[in-house]
Amino acid sequence: MADTLDLFVSVGLSEQKAKETIKNEVLTGELKNIINEARKYCSTIDKSMGVLLYGMATRLKSKGRANFLTEYIATKRITTELQLQSALDYVKSHPVDPVDAAAFEEACGVGVVVTPEQIEDAVEEVINQYKQDLLQKRYHFNIGMLMGKARGKLKWADGKAIKNEIDMQILDLLGPKTDADKEKPVKAKGAKSSKDNVPKKLANMVKAVADEGAGASMNGEETRSLMEQLRGHAVNFHKVGENFKTEGYVVTPMTMKLLKEHVQAVGGKVWTRFPPEPNGILHIGHAKAINFNFGYARANGGVCYLRYDDTNPEKEEEKYFTGIREMVEWLGYKPWKITHSSDYFHELHAMGVELIKRDHAYVCHQKLEEIRGHNPPPSPWRNRPIQESLRLFEDMRKGKIAEGEATVRMKHIMEDGKVDPVAFRIKFTPHHRTGDEWCIYPTYDFTHCLCDSLENITHSLCTKEFQARRSSYYWLCNALDVYCPVQWEYGRLNLYYTVVSKRKIVKLITEGIVRDWDDPRLFTLTALRRRGFPPEAINNFCAKVGVTMAQVIIDPNMLESCVRDELNVTAPRTMAVLEPLKITITNFPSEKAIDIDVPDFPAEPSKGSHKVKFAKTIFIEKTDFKENMEKGYRRLTPDQPVGLRHAGYVITLESMVKDKKGEITELKVKCQQADTAEKPKAFIHWVSEPVSCEIRLYERLFKHKHPEDPEEVPGGFLTDCNKDSLTVIPAALLDASVKGAQVYDKFQFERIGYFSIDPDSKPDKLVFNRTVNLKEDAGKNV
Repeated sequence: MADTLDLFVSVGLSEQKAKETIKNEVLTGELKNIINEARKYCSTIDKSMGVLLYGMATRLKSKGRANFLTEYIATKRITTELQLQSALDYVKSHPVDPVDAAAFEEACGVGVVVTPEQIEDAVEEVINQYKQDLLQKRYHFNIGMLMGKARGKLKWADGKAIKNEIDMQILDLLGPKTDADKEKPVKAKGAKSSKDNVPKKLANMVKAVADEGAGASMNGEETRSLMEQLRGHAVNFHKVGENFKTEGYVVTPMTMKLLKEHVQAVGGKVWTRFPPEPNGILHIGHAKAINFNFGYARANGGVCYLRYDDTNPEKEEEKYFTGIREMVEWLGYKPWKITHSSDYFHELHAMGVELIKRDHAYVCHQKLEEIRGHNPPPSPWRNRPIQESLRLFEDMRKGKIAEGEATVRMKHIMEDGKVDPVAFRIKFTPHHRTGDEWCIYPTYDFTHCLCDSLENITHSLCTKEFQARRSSYYWLCNALDVYCPVQWEYGRLNLYYTVVSKRKIVKLITEGIVRDWDDPRLFTLTALRRRGFPPEAINNFCAKVGVTMAQVIIDPNMLESCVRDELNVTAPRTMAVLEPLKITITNFPSEKAIDIDVPDFPAEPSKGSHKVKFAKTIFIEKTDFKENMEKGYRRLTPDQPVGLRHAGYVITLESMVKDKKGEITELKVKCQQADTAEKPKAFIHWVSEPVSCEIRLYERLFKHKHPEDPEEVPGGFLTDCNKDSLTVIPAALLDASVKGAQVYDKFQFERIGYFSIDPDSKPDKLVFNRTVNLKEDAGKNV
């Protein structure tokens, strides 16, 4: 094994990828043969060549063409992923030997040389086409569109060279960026749709980089909304009824008849489904899946099911069913129908019987431990008589065979090399919906595709790890001669500094590190809601990440940025003091408190206001006063006055009151109207006649980007927890206008951050969670 590992690493595979590959005996043998074949044409295999060889080994269906393609890669006539994919498509669509070399090379761009002059001319033509828009929008223009247009003219050109030429020509046309070019584009009024909770105006599109966990946005590039990204041909999905045109789709004598019936059933519209397992709480990765499945249907005038994949009665609980639906609707989507895999248990059982009758499945008595992995021993019962398997399957259904003593296995080898996956297993566990009716339950590999078929799903959208199950998905539908949907995979969304697995979150809860599934330090959707993240911001984030097919790991800062963007225009302002310092105004101009009208959104006074009491006694933040002046400090000192926000007054220190320890407990000041006083260097927030509230300040739960990585955190994820991830301020002082606010109401505490009311709140004691800090210049609070 060590020699094989060294071999795979030597051609550019990471050690982890090499170890995963070795687990698949079939793939390992094929890749070894391909590497040996390549070495006939070149002495060394660099990383770029090795990646292409590996890609060919994992995706080539016709293994008889491996040597043919290997020669082209080893002799560097195929050098890019685009060329490799074109080559794979060609040999798949031309199965007859010998291969027409001239036609093949033309289809793959072999020998095509794109000169710098051609790139320059193509880019110039595209820029001239959009010149007026460029001059008007300048660096806020969608540069990605120019890139796409130029690539369309020069299919085989190097993308980096095109990008560099575009940057150079735009710089020549527009000149260097001005301050206005660097500013974020202003959101147009009315651009947001409250109906959908799906943003219509988004920030810059993120180009996600597979496996590297990187995401970056092009400066000044306008992002299309999620609906725009998913509409029509924006994604390369098939049209309804044209399943047979997609890669890997198997056409049988029944296909066209079944497709015709399918198109009639769906009325030519897109039908998708979101199929979560009801055994845990949804997390941020599910938000992308929800947006992708429901969003693709909505963008194309279709419908989307919420289907609970409830085939494992041991792990399912009612709270997960209700929690999942609640989160889907919180994100702004309404399921067309709510179904369960268990709705189809009778149909699935009948299909299992039919699969055995067709000699595509059998009853096996190997233990589950024996058949796990990719290289289990062959089943001695694989070729047992059909009638015997049918009788045993009926015995399984009637509970005559003990749990673990028999399974139904399908006669099929999956793409990842797994042999004869299980279709049914025995579990003497009552089901939450069907009770004791069944003691056999279908597996995911059996259920998923057949439920998609029964529900006439047009596009079965799932994350990338299910790609290895695609051939099994198609095989099973065709083996039973039922309608076969198309499976499309997209990249899973992950975040740094977090864990999302149910087992690990349960461990955090039982260890007392977090309170529950909705602890605001987690990235479950219920936790994000409790922390105060608006659903619009989460949808915005999913759109910003983009409809990428690559797996991505994103820094939480990007999500928090989307939250700030949303709360900036939706969270009314109020004043709060977290560490109060008492101020007495000795020359207060009135015997009673004065009512001051404070705008909810100072930049947009028309959006409303609230009343604030201004009295002789006020409270400011302790950090807004310094007894000894420091260079660059702009707030209150013995020699420096400061303004009071919204009050229209400037205060100047008269004296300090200290306790026995020398700590300042009170300041006595005099006030002067701002329009007659010298303009102060800063204005600070304050409260008067306030209410006392509890404030919870949250920081990252984990210290490292990859808390589950043993190399980064050798002691395990529990040892990586930040002990200072929660700070509780039991008696902060807030403007009394927050009285009567409801759970999940959101505010911006001026100069502090965004906060949301926690469900622990009581009528006489509100509790606020800090959602995110304010995004501000480093020197703003100096």
